[in-house]
Amino acid sequence: MTRTRRILIVDDSATVRSFYKRALQSGAYEIDEAQNGIEGIELALMHNYDVLLVDVNMAKMDGYDFVRTVRSAPNELTIPIIMITSEQDSKDRRAAYQAGANLFVLKPVKGQQLAELVHLVTGGAA
Repeated sequence: MTRTRRILIVDDSATVRSFYKRALQSGAYEIDEAQNGIEGIELALMHNYDVLLVDVNMAKMDGYDFVRTVRSAPNELTIPIIMITSEQDSKDRRAAYQAGANLFVLKPVKGQQLAELVHLVTGGAA
């Protein structure tokens, strides 16, 4: 029996969060949402997630600071983090990886692509 994987979506857009949830609904996932980096940190510290899907541009705490904060917590070091953003400059990609992201994906991301990436980094909850 496959265990349910837990995902945290951190994005300031309710529409984007809803799209991600719909794209992942066929997998064995339990999905939580945060509308900014501060909420995301609180949830990430309270629960054990299998993957974090993070936007870059958010109020209160941007995605780079969110990733750096998660990576600074010893028990959070191995959580795969996928940054999904409209920031297309190579400096943004570099900043994401320097902060500790595992993958950097440009918006708009297709539902199938998102499902495949999550499947890949979580070890296969299909």
